Amino acid sequence: MLIVQKFGGSSVANPDRIVNVAKRVALTRREGHRVVVVVSALGDTTDDLIELSRKVTRNPVEREMDMLMATGEQVSVALLAMAIQELGIPAISFTGAQVGIVTDSSHTRAKIKNISGQRISEQLKRGKVVVVAGFQGMTEDHEITTLGRGGSDLSAVALAVALKAQVCEIYTDVEGVYTTDPRIVPEARKLESVSYDEMLEMASLGAQVMQARSMEVAKKYSIPIHVRSSFSKQPGTIISKEVKSMEDVVVRGVSLAKEEAKVTICDVPDKPGLAAKIFTRISEANINVDTIVQNVSKTGTTDLSFTVGLPDLNKTLTVARKVAREVRAKGVTYDDKIAKVSVVGIGMRSHSGIAAKMFQALAKESINIEMISTSEIKISCVIGKNQAVRAVRALHKAFGLNRLGRKTQLALVR
Repeated sequence: MLIVQKFGGSSVANPDRIVNVAKRVALTRREGHRVVVVVSALGDTTDDLIELSRKVTRNPVEREMDMLMATGEQVSVALLAMAIQELGIPAISFTGAQVGIVTDSSHTRAKIKNISGQRISEQLKRGKVVVVAGFQGMTEDHEITTLGRGGSDLSAVALAVALKAQVCEIYTDVEGVYTTDPRIVPEARKLESVSYDEMLEMASLGAQVMQARSMEVAKKYSIPIHVRSSFSKQPGTIISKEVKSMEDVVVRGVSLAKEEAKVTICDVPDKPGLAAKIFTRISEANINVDTIVQNVSKTGTTDLSFTVGLPDLNKTLTVARKVAREVRAKGVTYDDKIAKVSVVGIGMRSHSGIAAKMFQALAKESINIEMISTSEIKISCVIGKNQAVRAVRALHKAFGLNRLGRKTQLALVR
């Protein structure tokens, strides 16, 4: 059986934890499985490298950021391979480029185009554990790229697909997926299973357990994901195809995204095609837009508001101000003190009244809703960041998530 195991930065934060991971990998190998391990950079290395770059420049070139950021995983894979070898298990480490992870040229958030897998397969046939640097790849022109925040999840799932692995195990510092962040709501419950769609929504809405893009790949190729703790042998949360019983629980979890910003282009002329022009320019800058609200035009102009990730705010403002001048809008404002709180669940498809219950719970706490977006299985509200914690606690209680029985527990939102 071929297993892909991914260990996050907290799992390899120091030499003792690296040795602990090596023992876990060695045990899996001695049980007769072939093992490919994907590793993130040690502890807070990625954040430290970003901070280091800021001491040199406030506007680093994205290509050079990729060159810098990719070094973190190269350290961790080499150390882990050494630790596994020390336990008597043959192992070899590779960078993403060395195993043929080919991406497009979108630096700092590249998309995987293909993976050859040949070099990994050759080493597996020789009985070795293969340790691969997550979060990175290379273009067809041999430029180093990185896959964005949480990109090691994507590396692991994509390798599982390319190598036809039976399962992809995601090891982290928590025991699985919870109904919400246990640090905010101590009564949050670990979930035994969750659907791809639910986890995809939660990941895109602020849950940090899995990267959203990795869930898209897992769903497309039906790769089972097992999220579990590096520090416990207890079962975690299984992410897999939707089953009928999942509809019994209307709301699975409450997610919170704090790294959000709202941008408003003021007094846009109310003419066909201008919204398309604005968002085309933003898309060309490789900026992901989430919630969009356009006010009803009463004076021949309209305000157009949308949310982006906080790290993209400066780049978004540069593009928005330029295109605002082109379309003769009156200006651009922004708010970087917002958060997005969401409720997610497959059961919402067949149950009414979820939105009303959510709005009532927030109103009871005197929390003002600035923007609303919905999908078939989620409702999201943009609120003030200073009200975020109260909102999560109120919604978790309102939907009775702390009363979920063990058999229906499903998803960890951090």
